[in-house]
Amino acid sequence: MARLVGVPLFLWLVLIEADGWAIAVLVAAGLSDWLDGKLARVLNQMSRLGTVLDPAADRLYILATLIGLTIRDVIPLWLVVALVAREFAILPIAPIVRRLGYSGTLPVHFIGKAATLCLLYAFPMLLLGDHDGAAATAAKVTGWSFAIWGTALYWWAAVLYWTQTRQLALAGRVPPGPDPGSGRGEPGGPGADPPAGGRKGAETPR
Repeated sequence: MARLVGVPLFLWLVLIEADGWAIAVLVAAGLSDWLDGKLARVLNQMSRLGTVLDPAADRLYILATLIGLTIRDVIPLWLVVALVAREFAILPIAPIVRRLGYSGTLPVHFIGKAATLCLLYAFPMLLLGDHDGAAATAAKVTGWSFAIWGTALYWWAAVLYWTQTRQLALAGRVPPGPDPGSGRGEPGGPGADPPAGGRKGAETPR
């Protein structure tokens, strides 16, 4: 919740060009994201709400950064379009998975986590690169490296999520093997193996 509250604060700091404080908020958000995830696993305190809010906070920070840096002409419009289009590309996945009868959502893929991490590294660097001096130039080059890799991985993750969705759809249409007791099997009946991916709740795709 603290990370979510930090989103409008971060955007305001970016817009008034208080870049040092804006980066401090972004770093604090990133560290708290890592810490709350680690504590949740160690203490076994994971929840459905947490699995929804955690990636939502990441997306909101990325969106706030895109808005702020676009208004300040730090990043071009094509980067914004590429990242926003990716979000629209995976939007139909959740209702499709629910229609297939699964209560949870697709598990977060490592590629998706890596993409988010790259972008969260890229934006502070690009913010620092919007100044003068050798350090700013180095930050700008590093920031664009992370931004390009992050965008590519972001789209790669989208392809993987659609591949998982297709596999779930195909698995749902294949009837299980015959039931020795009844002579024939029924899809979803007792003893049937769940399709790959299971029905357990998981994190929202990043």
